[in-house]
Amino acid sequence: MDMGNHFEGRTAFVTGGSRGIGKGIARRFAEEGANVAIIDVNEEALQEVESEFKEDGFDIYCKTANVVEFSQVEAAVQEVHEKFGSVDILVNNAGVIRDNMLFKMTDSDWDTVMDVHLKGSFNSARAVQKYMVENKYGRIINISSTSALGNRGQANYATAKAGLQGFTKTLAIELGKFGITANAVAPGFIETEMTKETAARIGISFEDLVQASVEKIPAGRSGKPEDIANAVAFYADERSSFVNGQVIYVAGGPKD
Repeated sequence: MDMGNHFEGRTAFVTGGSRGIGKGIARRFAEEGANVAIIDVNEEALQEVESEFKEDGFDIYCKTANVVEFSQVEAAVQEVHEKFGSVDILVNNAGVIRDNMLFKMTDSDWDTVMDVHLKGSFNSARAVQKYMVENKYGRIINISSTSALGNRGQANYATAKAGLQGFTKTLAIELGKFGITANAVAPGFIETEMTKETAARIGISFEDLVQASVEKIPAGRSGKPEDIANAVAFYADERSSFVNGQVIYVAGGPKD
């Protein structure tokens, strides 16, 4: 399939883009002609992705930065704007899990998950919006999750991912008149390093976790990062300007 250059001249800023879903999204933008910027706290993975993308001929900006620290995000966004001339697309993908049943969940388990998903997305949106408003164009895409509907052992994560949907809808209302849309993608079971960590936590092999998950998915397969990248690319497209404040569940079946 010819990807085309739908995003030529556009700059996409992806948080947590060094692996998994974030990396899949970054690659999709690069393949479709966008300038790509990635921030992440995982320095080693960031160096790997930078080498890999540059070998493939993609112009990429990578910086080690923590989304929880506004000054770090703001500095990175400013550098990206100076390097590429615009910041057109933001993908709030940075995430962590600290799964536990409620009675075992610690203050740290709760605070870390809230900070990275919610404060991180707030910080990133706040940093990019001034450039988008000036440019009268922008696409903000937040990565939620089917866990937003509730998931055992994820009181923190489910709350944060549901919170991102409220954040998305509010940004859509506030920023719409500036040519900026805000939408969310809620992945179901996707094969990533994070789901491998889940398998390890619950004490089963990753293959067994995939099989157990697929049995419940009407499409009869597990998701891959490129499945999420497709939905993100749809929202990010210039032609999707009338799609605003929406949540797409990319989960191989319907979600309540």
